[in-house]
Amino acid sequence: QVQLVESGGGLVQAGGSLRLSCAASGRTFSNYVMGWFRQAPGKEREFVAAISWSGGSTFYADSVKGRFTISRDNAKNTVYLQMNSLKPEDTAVYYCAADYGPIRVHPYEYDYWGQGTQVTVSS
Repeated sequence: QVQLVESGGGLVQAGGSLRLSCAASGRTFSNYVMGWFRQAPGKEREFVAAISWSGGSTFYADSVKGRFTISRDNAKNTVYLQMNSLKPEDTAVYYCAADYGPIRVHPYEYDYWGQGTQVTVSS
């Protein structure tokens, strides 16, 4: 089992920045690909970004490429999502997830999930 706890969400104006954190406990964190997903009201959960177990490979949704950066610190069992140039359409609950395997982009492919943190971007 892997337990994931997100933090760092909040209310920010358009153009602002936030950094989300996801702290992991349980099984060896460095064995897992970590992903960030988001879900806006009335919409399906969508992929945002993912990072390989070593941190050497990352992958982003087109909608956030160039604005968001995913990173991880295996010594701290934590994955981060730096979000810059935020837009109102980025408003959603953001979830981190863990997967034992290659980088994947579909929610159903991830084994463990956090409870989510709300990000609200005002215009």
